Amino acid sequence: MNGKTENMGCVHLRIAAIWFAAASAFAQGNSAPVEAQKAPDGLPQFAAASVRPSGPDSRELNGLRTLPGGRIIGKGVRAQYLIMVAFNVQHFQIASAPVWTDLGTGTGFDIQAVPPSDSASAQAKPAFSVDPPDDEECRMLQALLIDRFQLKYHFESREVQTYLLERGKGKLNLQPPKDKTAYPWAGGDYQTWYGGKNISMPKLAVRLSEWLERPVADQTGLSGSFDFEYKPGDVDNSADITGFLFTAMKALGLEIKASKGSVQTIVIDHIERPSPN
Repeated sequence: MNGKTENMGCVHLRIAAIWFAAASAFAQGNSAPVEAQKAPDGLPQFAAASVRPSGPDSRELNGLRTLPGGRIIGKGVRAQYLIMVAFNVQHFQIASAPVWTDLGTGTGFDIQAVPPSDSASAQAKPAFSVDPPDDEECRMLQALLIDRFQLKYHFESREVQTYLLERGKGKLNLQPPKDKTAYPWAGGDYQTWYGGKNISMPKLAVRLSEWLERPVADQTGLSGSFDFEYKPGDVDNSADITGFLFTAMKALGLEIKASKGSVQTIVIDHIERPSPN
C-alpha cells in the first residue's frame, strides 16, 4: 500500500476485510503465530464442517462468528482471512498467496463448523460473536485448511520496518471507558474522525498494525482500557492513511515511531479452491 489518495478505496476495502481480525487472538495481544504440524492427523478436527462458495448476491466480507458450544459460522470468508484466524497472523504476515485468496477481492466462502461434543471447545461461551476462536478451534481451522483447501506452507522470519507506540510529550487525551463491558474497538473514516471504545493500548497497537501493514509494539506503559476521539480541525482529502494515523495519535498524546524488527511470515507453498460439499 503506497498511501496515495487514489488507493483509498482499496484501503477502505482492506480495512473492512480485516475488521474481525481485531477480535482474533493476535488482537488480544498475542503476536506469536500459531505453528502447527503439516498434516491434519496431528490436529484436532471439527466433528462436522461445511465449506461452500458464497452466493453471487452475498455482500458480507469475512464475517466469521463464534457461537456458544464452539460452533463457527462464516459468511463471505476469504482464504487469506481464514489463514489469519487459524494461524494467528495478520494479512502482512502472509506471503505467496494466489490472487483468488485475496483478503478483500478474493473468492468468498460460507463456512459452518461444529467441534466434537467431547472437546473443550464444545463448552465455549463467547461473550461476543466476534470473539476469537479458542486455541483448539484455531487448530481445527488449520486442519480444515489442510484438508479442504489442500494448504501447504512454511514459516520464515523476515526483517521488516516496524513501529513503536509510545506515550507522547503532550497531554494525554484518553478517557476511562463509559462502558467497561463494551466490545474493544478502534477505527474511523481515516480523514475526518478516529475513535476508540474500551480499548487497551496493546489492542490499539494491533489495530494500528492492521492499517499500517507493519507490526506495532505497545510501549506506552499505560494499563487499563480507554475511550477516545479525534477530529481534525481541517480535513485534508489528500492525506494518506499513515499520515492521518500519525497525526491522530499525536493529538491523543501518543506517538508512533519507526523501528526495525523481524516478523514471522507464513509462506503459502500450495492452496486450492475447495470443492463444495
